[in-house]
Amino acid sequence: MRKLLLASLAIGFCAFNCTYAQNLESIDGKTLFGDMSARHIGPALMSGRINDMENHPTNSRIIYAGTAGGGVWKSNDSGTTFNPIFDDYCQSIGAVALDPNDPDNTIYVGTGETWTRNSVSVGDGLYKSVDGGANWTKLGFDNSERIANIIVNPNNSKEVYVAVLGALWGDSDERGVYKSNDAGTTWEKLLYVNEKTGCADLAIDPSNPNILYASMWEFRRTGWSFESGGANSALYKSIDAGKTWNKIHNGFPEGKLGRLAIAVAPSNPNVLYTVIEAEKQERKGLYRSNDAGASWEQLNNDFGITVRPFYFSRIVVDPRNEDVVVKGGLSGSISRDGGKTFKNLGNMHSDIHDMVFSIKDSDIMYVGTDGGVYRSWDGGTNMEIVENLPLSQFYQISLDDAEPYNIYGGLQDNGSWWGPSSSPGGVQARDWNSVGAGDGFRVLKHPTKNIIYSEMQGAENVWRIDVDRNLTKTIQPLPSSEVSDLRWNWNAPMAISEHQPDRFYMGSQYLHKSEDMGNSWSIISPDLTTNDESKQNQEDSGGLSMDNSGAENHTTIFTIAESTLDEKVIWVGTDDGNVQVTQDGGKTWENTVANIPGLPANTWCYHIEASTFNAGTAYAVFDGHTMNDKNPYAYKTTDYGKTWASVISDDVVGFARNIQEDYVNPDLLYLGTEFGLYITMDGGKNWEKFTNNMPSVAVHFIDLQKRTNDLVMGTHGRGIIIIDDISPLRDINNDVLNKNVHFFNTAETVINETGGFSGSFGGETQFVGNNKTKDVQIKYYLKKRHTFGKMTMEIQDMEGNLIAELGPGKSKGINIVNWNYTRKQPKVATGKTFSFGGFTSPQVPEGTYKAVLKKGKETFEHTFNLVYDKKSPLTSQDRTLKNITTMQLYDMTQELAYLVYEVDEILNNAESNGDTKTVSKLNGLKETLVITTGDNYVGSAEPQLREKMADLYSKLATSYDKPSNAELENLKVIATRFTKAKDEFAKMKAKYFKKQPLELKSFETFLESK
Repeated sequence: MRKLLLASLAIGFCAFNCTYAQNLESIDGKTLFGDMSARHIGPALMSGRINDMENHPTNSRIIYAGTAGGGVWKSNDSGTTFNPIFDDYCQSIGAVALDPNDPDNTIYVGTGETWTRNSVSVGDGLYKSVDGGANWTKLGFDNSERIANIIVNPNNSKEVYVAVLGALWGDSDERGVYKSNDAGTTWEKLLYVNEKTGCADLAIDPSNPNILYASMWEFRRTGWSFESGGANSALYKSIDAGKTWNKIHNGFPEGKLGRLAIAVAPSNPNVLYTVIEAEKQERKGLYRSNDAGASWEQLNNDFGITVRPFYFSRIVVDPRNEDVVVKGGLSGSISRDGGKTFKNLGNMHSDIHDMVFSIKDSDIMYVGTDGGVYRSWDGGTNMEIVENLPLSQFYQISLDDAEPYNIYGGLQDNGSWWGPSSSPGGVQARDWNSVGAGDGFRVLKHPTKNIIYSEMQGAENVWRIDVDRNLTKTIQPLPSSEVSDLRWNWNAPMAISEHQPDRFYMGSQYLHKSEDMGNSWSIISPDLTTNDESKQNQEDSGGLSMDNSGAENHTTIFTIAESTLDEKVIWVGTDDGNVQVTQDGGKTWENTVANIPGLPANTWCYHIEASTFNAGTAYAVFDGHTMNDKNPYAYKTTDYGKTWASVISDDVVGFARNIQEDYVNPDLLYLGTEFGLYITMDGGKNWEKFTNNMPSVAVHFIDLQKRTNDLVMGTHGRGIIIIDDISPLRDINNDVLNKNVHFFNTAETVINETGGFSGSFGGETQFVGNNKTKDVQIKYYLKKRHTFGKMTMEIQDMEGNLIAELGPGKSKGINIVNWNYTRKQPKVATGKTFSFGGFTSPQVPEGTYKAVLKKGKETFEHTFNLVYDKKSPLTSQDRTLKNITTMQLYDMTQELAYLVYEVDEILNNAESNGDTKTVSKLNGLKETLVITTGDNYVGSAEPQLREKMADLYSKLATSYDKPSNAELENLKVIATRFTKAKDEFAKMKAKYFKKQPLELKSFETFLESK
């Protein structure tokens, strides 16, 4: 019996602990991270690539943009501004479609960019919203990777067609044309060719929804080549809603075909257009059919029509005029004679991918480019950019240690830039500075000099920029008599030594080192790649259309990491899977990849992170998606690569590109994946996705600012995203998780006294990035959400005097409460107008303060320090004078408020008693204390004592400086006038109270009242 009782008690105890104890495995990231949130700083100056443009069929003001890596954006004002509506899901978009029968509510989004360059992201399926984009449901196609089109039958919303382009880097049977007869619940595959051929374009006859046209494209990309076209590329037509299909090639070129576009003229569905990639150059180009595809005629073979068909394949026909045709391309081309002749669209960013005409006026066009969305009011002659789409696609980023720190990085097709993490008025387009052209990749700041290194694709140019003198020099290593051929990755690696600031590394197939900032170079390694010659035939890349842009260069070094602890330890990772390390500065090298368990051969080593805790410790991230392997791979070694262990768990979704080790807690790691940011606090055993204002965007690079503890991410589609001060995560462990309340350390906060004029012009339509707060942030963890009883937070000085009352966060997980180190605003006398100066809250002086959290019957205290900026010109005596004078005026303002309250109370009493003499005297006095006529704008009256007092108070409270002599003299005048008014009122009050006693609030009660 006793054994049974003990067993029951043990079970009960376990149940209690299982209910109330928490650990890293049991708490989800959304709850744990709580109030920690990402902020976006763009930039939108150069925006980013657009994959698909769609307009609302009945409301000309509504436009949608499906972006290459930045999600779905909606405009309600004809493209003036856009807002994201798809942030929680895959940000690589292939197609957006509205149900023409319910366009305000029903939206379909197919993920996966379809302009298949080497750096495209991947999709994860088809989504649907029935509430205008507020909520989304996934409809399958998880392995589709790229969805090119979605069409809803205009006569039947239940009939939906989807064109699946499919996998880019390998075979896949989830390709072709699919149909649903139940609005997306179930799907039937209508048209399928093979595992290498997908549907690149799909169109419907608007006058007969049973007629469909499908372009099937055979294609394949590898890390070292691209092949567009083959025997299976074809254009098909169905006249029975997709049940049967027939090729419509009468008039087409002979031989293999590549990517084909298809467009139906809405005003005359018998008119079709296609652009054909063919074997013979003279047979490529634009073809037109006037008989619904029964026959075709070639009309145009211009370069602007045939260039890079895999990247520029979209054709759009004016809905009102069958002879007005627009074709994507380097500059975009428009024809007004049915395709016979074309001219370029107006000046805008190159690489035009999609176009849409306004439903009401064909002179209004929207164009999606590699540099964002443009709008034309004159039929494409002139273009204006949409200024608030922060879609920049960063490849790499780096940071400096300025105040505020700057961020450096290179962008897809948009050069290289640097800009501040915060800026007066917010981070705007004008804050970003150009430091490179072409496709930008790594941008590095010299550690001690105002020198910036930047590069363009394939190390075609590597620049050293003297920022102070505005001087630029090219410094890339060049072939020599000893080494005649250098293989550079499209994203060529560069690195700066922390031991020798003038030391600069670059990687081709060799590791190059310069000790003089690139003036001279030495090679300090053998070929560190596999040197597989079968992967070095880039001149044959492209398939039916030669495409050797350098993006397919392979068997190259891709990442370089010099240990911050030992300058002789250097790690190198290659795009063909090698992980090389030297411990003697490059004299000898060891390839450690054979020691990595579970890693498929030749998987791209995308990033190596050298640990700051131990010279033999490093992390390596591998990206297998170019071999059709979308699993995440990240490993850690502690013995110079002799052994490696995986730090990936099943929690991570999406292939990984980057890892960042925390500088304080070695178990705290940050992982950048194709679908967002993951964080582990236990060295990789458990990972949690960070989703607080953080889209599911491809995170290509992560850096951690040591001084501020800010986690900075370079994303490939949403620009720079920052999580300010991640230091609370360093404390998270099972002990902390099991405390009812745990305060995290608060670093010294510098009191912000800066002020200036930033201007807000353009902010109405431009993107402006949020600044980092300068407030004190009080951060604490709650084991459970506070639901019952009172919970309050006060700021007190160390003597327990109340400074401020704050609203505490009550959620489970990390809570953050901001305090701007001010007292509450003074109570201001009531008048006919506002006294705007009285709306100022005075700052407290530097010192130690405490946050007092009262939770039910429990009290928790946390101390923190406020300090003045060391660069401030004020002395301690100046500070004392400033604080004493400011608080003198603060107190006077509240005394005046109480005086006016007393005057009003006696006035009301006298009026009710018919004491006109007293009323007259008191009104005369009140008119000298506050404004009693006019309004806050055009009817302004002469300022009275309240205005003069409050204005001087505001000037002193908002100034960094001590009071000037003029201000002190002005204070004497105000104080004298106030003393006289108080004396005058005291006599009136005493005289009136003798005949009419009146109960008034005390001064303290008055201040507490609302």
